[in-house]
Amino acid sequence: MKITKTLNFVEKIFFTAFLICAGIVMFLPFYWSIITSLKPDSEIFSIPISWIPKTITLEHYYNAFTTVDFARFFINSFFLASFGVILNLFFGSLAGYSFAKLHFKGKDLAFKILPSSFMVPGIVTMIPQFLLLKNFPLAGGNNLLGQGGMGMLDSYWAILLPGAAGTFAVFLMRQFYQTLPDELGAAARIDGASEFAIFFRVYMPLTKPAMAALSIFTFQAGWNNFLWPMIVLSSPEKSTIQMALQAFSYNRSTDFGAMMAGSLVAILPMLILFICAQKHFVKGIAFTGMKT
Repeated sequence: MKITKTLNFVEKIFFTAFLICAGIVMFLPFYWSIITSLKPDSEIFSIPISWIPKTITLEHYYNAFTTVDFARFFINSFFLASFGVILNLFFGSLAGYSFAKLHFKGKDLAFKILPSSFMVPGIVTMIPQFLLLKNFPLAGGNNLLGQGGMGMLDSYWAILLPGAAGTFAVFLMRQFYQTLPDELGAAARIDGASEFAIFFRVYMPLTKPAMAALSIFTFQAGWNNFLWPMIVLSSPEKSTIQMALQAFSYNRSTDFGAMMAGSLVAILPMLILFICAQKHFVKGIAFTGMKT
């Protein structure tokens, strides 16, 4: 018995030590970004490496907001990410509710096909999406046949519409709606409630944990989106914060101090969102896998 307790104690020590080492390794890049943003240029590439800044300066943060219109790009990204969350919550919840609680022909087959889209890389669908947006009828100077103009390109709709109802959003919400009792909807139908009223007033308020998890995932994807906005947006004033970070690399050189300062500012919304919704996020991830 004593030998077993000793072995368990030793295992806990080694496991704790391993977790501490792994945590330090994972934290080092973030710490390096912080100290780089606070160092003067002369210390950033000093040899040997200075892990504690000898001189602390906020010059790089000033340069980050003055070199480019960083505040404007921050607002653009926040708008796109937030509006993307709203669209995904509504359409993802609506589709998830339909797959979980409604009965219609071909439902099972449609849901089996849905997860298969996870296997299609996003880069494969970029050209078809680009052509669809460019040839969208009666938009951006196009005629009824989708010719003559730029369609929805260089507009925020070109970013929002392709991801308005993501496959992951539908799958996540469907899994959560499956955990809710069918009797709630049956009772509401007896009282004469319409199907949309049942969805909006009965079931949707119960899905806050799943919606919190989906909000974090969707906001993170929208906030970190770089390639697609770079393809469809051509007006500088519509650029996102991720595109703005690219501006610190020019003439084959990079202003690492300003770039690190801008990167740290860019992650603040994600940190705040996760801290505020952490409890619901954990609940949402836990409940969505309980019933299939």
